[in-house]
Amino acid sequence: MTTPPFIPGLELSRRFYLEAVRPLLEETAPAITYSAARLGSGSEVLGFDTARSADHEWGPRLQIFLHPQDVTRHSTGIKKVLSERLPKAFCGYPTHFAPTDEVDIRVMQATKGPVHHRVEVTDPGTWFIAQLGFDPRKGVTLADWLATPAQLLAEVTAGAVFHDGLGQLAPARANLHWYPHDLWLYLLACQWQRVSREEAFVGRCGEVGDELGSAVAAARLVRDLMRLCLLMDRRYPPYSKWLGSAFARTSQAPALTRPLTSALAATDWHTRENHLAHAYEAVAAAHNQLALTDPVDPATRPYHSRPFQVLRAERFTAALTARITDPTIRALPTIGTIDQFIDSTDVLSRPELTRAATHAMVHAPKR
Repeated sequence: MTTPPFIPGLELSRRFYLEAVRPLLEETAPAITYSAARLGSGSEVLGFDTARSADHEWGPRLQIFLHPQDVTRHSTGIKKVLSERLPKAFCGYPTHFAPTDEVDIRVMQATKGPVHHRVEVTDPGTWFIAQLGFDPRKGVTLADWLATPAQLLAEVTAGAVFHDGLGQLAPARANLHWYPHDLWLYLLACQWQRVSREEAFVGRCGEVGDELGSAVAAARLVRDLMRLCLLMDRRYPPYSKWLGSAFARTSQAPALTRPLTSALAATDWHTRENHLAHAYEAVAAAHNQLALTDPVDPATRPYHSRPFQVLRAERFTAALTARITDPTIRALPTIGTIDQFIDSTDVLSRPELTRAATHAMVHAPKR
């Protein structure tokens, strides 16, 4: 089988909507108002897909959003028409998503019977609640922001809207464009706090001969610094598979990629710590350039009386917290959003769990 030329998934889905789906909607349901988009999970939504992405669960797909009453009345008929009349392949890619990881088998199955397509027909409220745990068309509460992983916010605010006949997707996405200012300050403060908690561990582990532990601590710090830079750039940090790709698009990446990479590649703790110190100072300087706080000395320094070079990142936490004017946000524990204190894909992909965990942490008795 000849592999078709790679087409970025968003472009493929846009063409699929314009050339295959929209004509069928106009012919069979001309009076129905709808919106069409490609949002949600998938590397193509964030613009990170490559030819490798096409080997499974990838292809022309989108959402058709209807008014709730139209979902009840017409969704079954629309899905039936699409199943019976959509082409079996589009731009060389099968539109039939068979339950198999074997692309060759999937293509063969696509020549027989109805198309098992990935055109989801739903209403905006149902989709948003399933995706996020709340409906942003009705506004976004502090609890919503705190309980929603940045990956999910990225999946809803990225992607593409092909047609917004309902007029509801654009304002909902605008409500989620970025965190409110005081909440942004709080999340930056919490991310600096994560750095402050472990920046001395690279040297302490190394001092006792634990180079493996030192390397693990350094890797955690590199990840935290990358996520911090994304927050500083007002970009939602994605999950680990795309963290480096997203970081590479930040304004800090040109100055930070080499020291962060060198810190990870180092085989002794002194070298590792030296590269991290350069990275700390670069991120600290970037913080000062944002002018969100009074300038904070960006130089590294010894950790108390111990011979470990650190930034004392809690100074940035304090400076940011001092600028928060909302008393409710200022009173929150310094833990941040759900994906700043929980690192489990199985939790972060389930809104009911993220909301429960966030509520428990925010309302836990203070010690």
